[in-house]
Amino acid sequence: MCNGAKYNTALVAIGSNLSTQRDSPLEIVRGAMDALRSLGGSLNVDAFAASRLFRTHAFPPGSGPDFVNAAVSFSTRLEAKALLSALHEIEAGAGRVRERRWGARVLDLDLLGLGDTVLPDAATFRAWADLPAAEQQTRAPDRLILPHPRLHERAFVLMPLMDVAPDWVHPVLQRSVRALHDALPAEARSAVVPITQDCTRGA
Repeated sequence: MCNGAKYNTALVAIGSNLSTQRDSPLEIVRGAMDALRSLGGSLNVDAFAASRLFRTHAFPPGSGPDFVNAAVSFSTRLEAKALLSALHEIEAGAGRVRERRWGARVLDLDLLGLGDTVLPDAATFRAWADLPAAEQQTRAPDRLILPHPRLHERAFVLMPLMDVAPDWVHPVLQRSVRALHDALPAEARSAVVPITQDCTRGA
């Protein structure tokens, strides 16, 4: 990364549905927020914002316990691969082990978007975004795809993003987070439930 690199807005989704010996999913998500907030200084992270916490059912249905989900946004000079590496280090520090696709996990940090970056190109993004549902469960990209090819259709991603980046515009679809959120079916939005202060114990 060169010293003249511009700042971009990074969007990161956070999820957990497995406890460790020490922490519940709620505490793991909060810890991940703290770890992301602390990426400042030498990693050029600034203007940090964190969403509320939400509870959502695991996807696909029956694949595990409910998730605690959240999102953060921040300005960074990091390039996408360096930022992804930092996210993987935070996951590993929380005890994440990469096994079954879409399985239960201690911590999942997804890089959703980085300014108007499109990686590796718009055609590859569209190929993965249009992948049939049956293939989504068995196939995974062998490289970083930006924006995340599923972010525009997932309520558990878009509802937390509404808290931190409602005006961010998807660089391929040319629609804002707000527009993508509002296009979701009402039943999808209602399935993502904010975690209130009185129900955080034991989450």
